[in-house]
Amino acid sequence: MSVEIELRGARVRYGPLEALHGVDLAMPSGRLTVLLGRNGSGRSTALHALAGIVPLSGGRVLWRGEDVTGLDAFRRARRGLALVPEQRAVFGSLTVEEHFALVTGDVGGRTPAFEAFPALRGLLKRRVGTLSGGEQRMVAVSLALLSGAGVLLLDEPGQGLAPAAAARMHQVLAEQAADGGRTVVVAEQQLRGALRGAAVVHVLRRGSVAFTGEPAEPGFTRRTRW
Repeated sequence: MSVEIELRGARVRYGPLEALHGVDLAMPSGRLTVLLGRNGSGRSTALHALAGIVPLSGGRVLWRGEDVTGLDAFRRARRGLALVPEQRAVFGSLTVEEHFALVTGDVGGRTPAFEAFPALRGLLKRRVGTLSGGEQRMVAVSLALLSGAGVLLLDEPGQGLAPAAAARMHQVLAEQAADGGRTVVVAEQQLRGALRGAAVVHVLRRGSVAFTGEPAEPGFTRRTRW
């Protein structure tokens, strides 16, 4: 498998604390990758480092072999990377329709969002701040889908969703990789449903990599016993 984007020897510090301890994480092109770990494991920091939200104190970010460590988040987004953070992913004062208009002015161009999350059709005129947490997650992920970005980074996209809705969310993301050819990286606490079909799972623990491989490999279950 060819590598789309990766961290090599990546270190991230927040003041005196080091959140990533020289990790190597590779995300294969056009496939689904899962970053697995509980809160404080470094999952979110790894996504933010890939997106350019937080600077590295050591190591590199490579995108298709090119060193983009010094490239800021705006320029990485312009090159085709979309990040859906765990928090503050939408604007509460804007309606769902206004959010979609930020990405595509063409109503017909919003079809992928409606196909993924049909419930959004009835919420277009609602201000996002009045929606449930799960509905807000649907809007945030829809923006990433509509952006056309080739690399999607999503931090706990199933957060706030009922189990069935979370399963649907994960299925949509798996399909984006399998059928849409996008490189999809999902950070979650547990490997469930469609996420079990990931090409690669990186298990993080306290800022270090505890396991890298396929879910079916020996040792995966042992490494995910929190």
